[in-house]
Amino acid sequence: MQGATEILNLAADQYGERLYWHIRRLVVSHDDAEDALQETFLKIYTKAASFRGESSSLPAWFYRIATNEALQTLRRRVRLFQSIDDLSETLSEQVTTESAPDASRASVLFQKATMLLPTQQRVAFYLRYYDELPYDQIARITGHSEGSLRTNYHYAVKTIKKYLEDHAI
Repeated sequence: MQGATEILNLAADQYGERLYWHIRRLVVSHDDAEDALQETFLKIYTKAASFRGESSSLPAWFYRIATNEALQTLRRRVRLFQSIDDLSETLSEQVTTESAPDASRASVLFQKATMLLPTQQRVAFYLRYYDELPYDQIARITGHSEGSLRTNYHYAVKTIKKYLEDHAI
């Protein structure tokens, strides 16, 4: 088994950018993504000794930690008795302010549509669409069954298409 430093270096060097963008898509804000990424690396380092999987599942473990840190960042934004899903509208509006000045209208609308998805659908959609991960690996990351992930992805795609149609794209 690799040591904590080797695992952290692997996470940072080979997966750092992918993990950043995964987190960023979930939290929208660059600053929040940077903070969550740092927490991800800290957890990877401190929990490396307890990792018992094989090296092929290390990336799934990295994504699981990154996803949990991103969701924890979102939880800090909500009030007591409020769900992360209640942030959807706020995150959707934030997409406009966080988008690059040269971003196309279609790109911004697409991002807004994804922000309106329930959290589980959004996570499944991002991991499948952007990171092109197979459902079995997404299942290891999220702890959900492949069947429920396929269903979440299907409904996410359907919802996004409808949003884009309704907004003339």
